[in-house]
Amino acid sequence: MVSPLPSSSLSSSPLPSPLSSSVLELAPVVPVVVVDDVADAVPLARALVAGGLPAIEVTLRTPVALDAIRAIADGVPEAVVGAGTVISPDQVAQSVAAGARFLVSPGWTDVLLDAMKASGVPFLPGVSTTSEVVALLERGVSDMKFFPAQAAGGTAYLKSLAGPLPQARFCPTGGIGPAVAPEYLALPNVLCVGGSWMLPPDAIAGGDWARVESLAREAASLGHTPS
Repeated sequence: MVSPLPSSSLSSSPLPSPLSSSVLELAPVVPVVVVDDVADAVPLARALVAGGLPAIEVTLRTPVALDAIRAIADGVPEAVVGAGTVISPDQVAQSVAAGARFLVSPGWTDVLLDAMKASGVPFLPGVSTTSEVVALLERGVSDMKFFPAQAAGGTAYLKSLAGPLPQARFCPTGGIGPAVAPEYLALPNVLCVGGSWMLPPDAIAGGDWARVESLAREAASLGHTPS
């Protein structure tokens, strides 16, 4: 059975603040979405927004990814939809044309970075080493994706970067779930985390959008921890 969103869910959900120079400050968790059926894109995005997660990264891993971005941009104005797994200048251009309001890459090259800089939308280039971080800072980029987070050293690695490189700000992604997300969010150089745990495959397959909304709300609450 498809579980529809309660009609009150979207109306009571706050709109995201205007997108600034970075997506890092929109929400404590950025859902990383793989869309196999474009028909799922709009109800999935509505469920995430209703749960308090307005920034949605649709990865370019399926043939319908660009269509999904376009559908969300057109059908869910409350969402801030972006493109993930961006690895070429062509994908930069295609993503922005489809309506992506931010870009995320698993890594970066000079060519890709130049294209993202020229795109006119915020972007998070991926890093996993200190040298990559320093190279981006040298290029005037301080907001980055740390990937693959758990495999690349996790919270211990990011904590070690905070001292010598305090200007670098991260969205760790890769192997992160609700158990470890708060540990990342407690770090001074982490503003949000990326993950897919609020999107169980069986919930997507069954159209259980109420469950997705509930899990999204739990994820959104992770950022509200006592200081």
